[in-house]
Amino acid sequence: MLVYSSLSLLLLSFSLTVNTAVIRRDSPVNFPLKKRLDLKSGSLNLKNVVLRDVARAKSLRSRAQTILDGGVINDIVSKLIRDEVHEEGVSNSAVFYTASIGVGTPPTTYEVLVDTGSSNTWIGAQPNNSYKVTKSSVKTKDTVSVSYGSGSFSGNEFLDSVTLGSDLVLVNQSIGVATTSQGLDVDGILGIGPNDLTLRTLSPPNGQPIPTVTDTAFQQGQIGLNEIGVYFEPIVSSSQGAGQLSFGGVDTSKLIGSMQFTPVTSVRPASAYWGIEQTIQYGSEALLTGSAGIVDTGTTLVLIATDAFVKYRDAVGAVLDEDTGLLRINSTQSNQLKSLVFQISGNTLELTPNAQLWPRSLNTAIGGSNDYLYLIVADIGVKSGSGLDFVNGYTFLERFYTSFDTANKKVGFAQTAFTNSTLN
Repeated sequence: MLVYSSLSLLLLSFSLTVNTAVIRRDSPVNFPLKKRLDLKSGSLNLKNVVLRDVARAKSLRSRAQTILDGGVINDIVSKLIRDEVHEEGVSNSAVFYTASIGVGTPPTTYEVLVDTGSSNTWIGAQPNNSYKVTKSSVKTKDTVSVSYGSGSFSGNEFLDSVTLGSDLVLVNQSIGVATTSQGLDVDGILGIGPNDLTLRTLSPPNGQPIPTVTDTAFQQGQIGLNEIGVYFEPIVSSSQGAGQLSFGGVDTSKLIGSMQFTPVTSVRPASAYWGIEQTIQYGSEALLTGSAGIVDTGTTLVLIATDAFVKYRDAVGAVLDEDTGLLRINSTQSNQLKSLVFQISGNTLELTPNAQLWPRSLNTAIGGSNDYLYLIVADIGVKSGSGLDFVNGYTFLERFYTSFDTANKKVGFAQTAFTNSTLN
């Protein structure tokens, strides 16, 4: 097996591609996702998910600040970040989306988490499904490491073929192959965040970002736009739900109306991610005004700044439930819930009263009671003005189609059939 530096391989790849005709697809390539409810032998403590989401937000904030300040995310810094956030494992997530990708020639299948809060793609977290070296595998001289609020990995960089369905096979995609990892119950992560998040994840650092799978697909002429669409379906039972990634644009068959875009914010540290600015109101009461935060598939709940959370809690009349860690209301209060309104670049997105509820059919699965209703809005753990005042997680994204446009540094939203659903 030959070993090259990342730079020499990059130059070789460039020399080959400049003489190759690029034929781009006009329509996006759709890639199915599986949504899983982690019941942990029939009993899931959602309080762990609240803690995990808050830990993840703290880690994202710390990691972004290190990257934006030009620091290196080495093993020592990774440990400091993990220690600071009192790390909760990824496996504590109540719901998560996975993709089945192929790596190598012929491909070996790996189940990976889909994460917009990171940009490295890596495998090797499970010893029983380790990386298989094939004829397309090329090991570079670099090592790679990434720390998350919900886990970490370190290992070696390879360039290899990555299969994202029968219609999309990437050549010489950079992947990490873990020699050590923490906090993951699947094989790895498919990182689809901004590629600057990969800066200094290689050692020795070369000052260049690693192309994400979306970057590579676009650079190799396999998709027409450097953009990815994300579609999630709400889950109301313990069976698997569905989702979809669309590489190269959006799947218009999933939309009601048109996409409305907003620029990625320049406010730090949200600017390091798919960060946006939004105003949040509960009914007519302002909770956050023009605040910066992020859109994140790796977060289960909708997290808002502590002062906004207190306003929301008091306006709803909710109490904090000790068993689940979530806000709790009764049926009378549920009937009086108002919409949670998000104003984003002049466009209005409405999280209806029903969309603010944890699915009632799953109350006992999270250690709750059928006599109560639980809300999916939680405290991010810091006051507003931090530069990362909110996280719009799964429970937001399940109600809106979302587009992440790398080329134009924009995030887009559109209504779907589930926006106004009363499934919960």
